[in-house]
Formats: sequence, structure tokens, C-alpha cells
Amino acid sequence: MTNVAQRIYYGKALTELAARKDIVVLDADLGGSTKASDFEKTAKERFIQIGVAEQNMIGVAAGLAASGKTVFASTFAVFATGRCWEQIRQAVAYPRLNVKIVASHCGISVGGDGASHQALEDMAIMRALPNMTVISPADANEAYAATLAIADHDGPCYMRMGRADFPLVTSAGADFIIGKATVLEEGKDVTLIGTGQMLTSCIEAFSILKQKGISAEVINVSTIKPLDTETIISSVSKTRCVVTAEEHSVIGGLGSAVAECLAENLPTPQIRVGVKDLFGESGDPNELMKKYGLTTDDVVAAAENVIARKRR
Repeated sequence: MTNVAQRIYYGKALTELAARKDIVVLDADLGGSTKASDFEKTAKERFIQIGVAEQNMIGVAAGLAASGKTVFASTFAVFATGRCWEQIRQAVAYPRLNVKIVASHCGISVGGDGASHQALEDMAIMRALPNMTVISPADANEAYAATLAIADHDGPCYMRMGRADFPLVTSAGADFIIGKATVLEEGKDVTLIGTGQMLTSCIEAFSILKQKGISAEVINVSTIKPLDTETIISSVSKTRCVVTAEEHSVIGGLGSAVAECLAENLPTPQIRVGVKDLFGESGDPNELMKKYGLTTDDVVAAAENVIARKRR
């Protein structure tokens, strides 16, 4: 598989969007990392460098959006969602303005920057806000397509991206439909639901489980909110057990969203693969993914365990 960082293709998508005169891009002194600065090369007059003032960036974004602009605001996820939460709630989500908050450096694979920069709660924080759409692309191809999609979406959006190079597991040029999950592999014994780079682990787990005689269904959930409950319920109605996998806390993210859906519609055995109720730490990204239980082997083990639980 080819590995590409999602933020690289985010920059490519912004460059394409520069032809639209309503698009304005704001940056909090991290454009070289988020690749938001790629937009500046094409539309310098609509690129605003706010500096290390993330809360102010959201306020400026809200003002521009209230004036009819479609605004992309980018920084690292810990700053975009944590430091700016009140501004997002009051100035963006409540008035339902056209601000697209696109954050990089999500998850434990940020690596050496450590716990202070590893956003593990960002989906939970944003999912709790009324009017907020939450996107977690599987790879760089989806990050590109999702950027174009949220530019056309009416209302506030939050999109998370990792720092590291991820395998390309989706097709280039495919449309991104907000709120729609995709069944990648069909199966009857267990449903594997992945988001972000953990979709790769679900795809790899599918092959390993197949060799063990286990038929797994694999679903890519790139929109955490609104959740495609129809696709999830349809799959779990067949398999009767589910594993969710995310590079995020097990509290409040994909696993919680799926659990809420199933608790209300189809109570089902579920195991959530994600970071437990913990902060991260500094280290090699691959070693951290292993230590915190975010590998293909962890997805396989969860699938076998939840199938056993179903059969009790």
C-alpha cells in the first residue's frame, strides 16, 4: 500500500477550492504542518495568518462566515477543539455558521510530541455540539474528497486528520457523501467498523479472520456525526456482534456513537478498540499504537472475543 499523510491531500483540495471566491482560509501559525498554507500560494489575498491565537481565529472565522464566506480554519486538533471550544460553541455552532474546522495531528500516532499534542478526545468534544458535522477520513484520498464535500455543506463541520503517513485504502476520485458509511467487505460472523487509519487495521483483520474461517463484514464510517445508523443496523442485524476501531478515546467517539445507536435499536455485543481512559505519551508512533491496543492484532482479538460472547 502507498502511504500518504492526509494533510498533504487536504492542502491539494484547498488549492483546488481557491477558484471559489467565497472560500477563505485561516491559519494559526501551523500552515506548514496542516498544509493550509498551500492555499496561500494560489489565493494569497484570501489566506489570513492569525498567528498563535486560536480562539481569535475562530472568532474571525465566525465573522467572515456571517458575512457570507465559507471559511476553513486549521491548526492542531488539541488547540482547535480544546482551546477553542467555547468560541466554537457560541460563535460557530449555535448560529450554525459556515465554518469548517480542519485539524491535523490527531490520535496517538502523533508520536514524539507526547500527551499534550495527542488529541484523543476531539471527536467526543465536537460530536456533543448541536449543528456540528464530524468527519474522520480513512486516508488521504478521503481527506481530499471530504474537504471538497464540506466546502459545499451548509453549516459548521469538524474534520480530523493524523500527522503520520497512512496507507491509501480508498479509491482516488471517489465522491464523499457526508453521513454515508461504506460496506467494503461483506460477511456474516462479525461487523468490523473502522474510522480514520484504524480502517486499515479492520481491512487487514478481515483477511486474517478469513484464514481462520471467520466471515467479517467491514464498514468504513468516515462521518461520525450524523451517523449512518441504517447501514450499521443492517449489518449488525446479520452478524449480531460488532467491533469498532478508532484512534481516539473509547469514550465519546465512534465506539460510543455505535453503542448508542445499537442500544436504542438493536442491543448487540460490542467491543470498542481505541484508547482506554488514558492520556498518551511520547514515543515512536508504531510502538505507541501497539502499547495502546490499536493494531490489527487487537482488532482480530476483539473480533474473536465478541463472537465468543455472542455464542454464550
